[in-house]
Amino acid sequence: MGLFDLFKKSDKVGKDSAVDSSSVVKTSGDTSKKGAKRDVITKLSFHPEWDVPQEQKYVFNFLANDLAPLQPNQLSLSAINIEPSMADGSWNVKAFFRSSLSEAIELGEIELLILDKDDNRIASHYFDFKELGVIPAESARPWIFTFPASSITADEVPGEGWKISFNLLSLRGHQLDLDDTWKKQLPKNQQEKLADIVKTLPKLGKTEVNFTGLQAKINEDGSLHASIFIRNGHEKAINLEQLPIEIMDARNVLVAKGSFKLDPVLTVQPNTTKPWTFIYPKELVTAEGADLSRWTARVPQ
Repeated sequence: MGLFDLFKKSDKVGKDSAVDSSSVVKTSGDTSKKGAKRDVITKLSFHPEWDVPQEQKYVFNFLANDLAPLQPNQLSLSAINIEPSMADGSWNVKAFFRSSLSEAIELGEIELLILDKDDNRIASHYFDFKELGVIPAESARPWIFTFPASSITADEVPGEGWKISFNLLSLRGHQLDLDDTWKKQLPKNQQEKLADIVKTLPKLGKTEVNFTGLQAKINEDGSLHASIFIRNGHEKAINLEQLPIEIMDARNVLVAKGSFKLDPVLTVQPNTTKPWTFIYPKELVTAEGADLSRWTARVPQ
């Protein structure tokens, strides 16, 4: 079966999922006020390497005519249909990628979601939008996004009301998640410094939770105060109630070990890093010879 065979006269345009373009791409000009009150009718656009048969152009035009207008400066994914592959269990998701920007754009890697009629996620996968080519201003480009079987959590293709959408959580980038107590205590410039540090940390895996040392100090009373970045790569918040943490110094020697009961529960929002300070009393600290010029925090297995 060829590419164009997947698009049929019986196809219908389904739900539309539009977002403000600033969530996805930085444009070269100021588009915030251009045409703010007008509807944008997107024009059909084909990939320059596509040699579209005349009959198939009729099908694409028919589908494009059913697309609802966009507001200025939006990007949209308009669902058409899902063709499951009997060979490997993947889903070929037919959709229009649309732009109401006043300039052409080219995007990079973006995670897309398939949501059922109740907005439950049933598939997610990263796609390189460079493959779609440069998208002209105010245009609609038909495309097939193939979700491999491993990315699908549903047992069957969804019925009416499903949609394909951008995962805005992944688009925004990893962010600092400051607890209210920290916001009250830290001046704005120190909060900004923490946010800058977070941006320099290695990228997390999609399901990774990581503990990174920020600052450690042994006080005169022998206690150790360790400020740690709790980094959540998940797309769901994590709740920490009981947390065992070991502190290893520059020699990779254990200098503090304890288990902390967090009450109230410490919540780390999805795709964020939250700093927190853990205080080890003197009896849990081995201070003799400790070298805290470099140190690591770890959760014992």
